[in-house]
Amino acid sequence: MSAAGDRLQDTARKAALALPGVSHGRPFTPGLDVYKVADKVFLIVTAGPDEQIITVKCEPEHARALERGYASITPGRYLDKRHWISLGPGQGITKQLINDAVEHSYDLVVGGLPQSERPPRAPGASAPTPRVHRRPHAPRPLFREVRRGPYRSGRSGHGTPVRARNSTPLITLR
Repeated sequence: MSAAGDRLQDTARKAALALPGVSHGRPFTPGLDVYKVADKVFLIVTAGPDEQIITVKCEPEHARALERGYASITPGRYLDKRHWISLGPGQGITKQLINDAVEHSYDLVVGGLPQSERPPRAPGASAPTPRVHRRPHAPRPLFREVRRGPYRSGRSGHGTPVRARNSTPLITLR
């Protein structure tokens, strides 16, 4: 049990509890402290002495940069590896980095909440960054195009062969 791991977990817990509207519990297992805002998880702290890590939400580009810069930052354990990172004790992991990671995770979750569910901010605190949709959706057409008649290949829309001409005469003789 390293002192660095204890400090990592304690720093993350203190940073999370200092934020407005945070609830704390152990909904999954007794070994995981889960911190939520408006019933959305933003921080998971392992409570066991053998695994001393914290897991926070992070933007994918920022997460990959942190993983390249620090050996003890890895993709989030048991979660979506693109949007979550795990921080373990190691070289370069400072209190400031832990506080920034926890606050950034909190801001990402709060930014994705509707205005009515967001916790009240402390006076002088900066507004959380709103969730940015990276891929704009193409506008849907008002009407779906319906192809009628035979295709150029001589097959219908269902793939059955189509006769070139109708054999029924236009005028019937008696």
